[in-house]
Amino acid sequence: MFGSRNRHVFRPTTYGTRRRRRIPRWLVLMLSGVVLGAGGLLFLQKSYGPTRLTVEQSEQLQFDLNSANIEKQRLQTELSRQQRELKENETALQTRTQELESIRQRLIAQNEDIERFAEAMPPDPRSTSPGIRAASFSNAEGDLAYRILIIQDKDKSKLFKGEMELVVEGRYSNGRAAHVNLTPVGIALERYVHLEGRMPLPEHFSARQVTIKITAEGQKKLSATRTLIVSR
Repeated sequence: MFGSRNRHVFRPTTYGTRRRRRIPRWLVLMLSGVVLGAGGLLFLQKSYGPTRLTVEQSEQLQFDLNSANIEKQRLQTELSRQQRELKENETALQTRTQELESIRQRLIAQNEDIERFAEAMPPDPRSTSPGIRAASFSNAEGDLAYRILIIQDKDKSKLFKGEMELVVEGRYSNGRAAHVNLTPVGIALERYVHLEGRMPLPEHFSARQVTIKITAEGQKKLSATRTLIVSR
């Protein structure tokens, strides 16, 4: 026993043997999947994702955004101003429309009054149409002042164009009698026209009587004529 050269090494039983711990396979697979997923994500972002901006590009983008906001505010202010002006213009237009309607109603009433007035006026003695319904003349500081009303019959109210000539009978200051043809005046009327004005007379001439002569445009035949005494 003591002389034996072979040493017996103590070996523990299976119940006392320690086994080396290994990393679970599921954990290895999970970590591998995480690593591969992160790598793939980085690859996709770098290859196909949006390019990352530099500092200068970020500052430029922020500047552009601020400029866009300022322009938006300016346009919003301009839009508000134009909307306010549009509302004011609509109000003004509505007021003008009401005024025009009121004027139209007054014109209708006036035309009706004029129609009644024309019907009530004494007819032209010669019963012509147009007819010289009324006229008055006076000497006014070397001129002949006149007021003449010419009316067409209601059923003959087509536009009449022509001219009116005044032939004045009177005397000079030395007692000599004379007839003076004054410059013709162009006239145009549908239902009626009222002529008023002054025409110069020869020096030292005083009108006593006036003959009104009306001819149609391009004709020499008289369409209407009437003779009246000068009032003063």
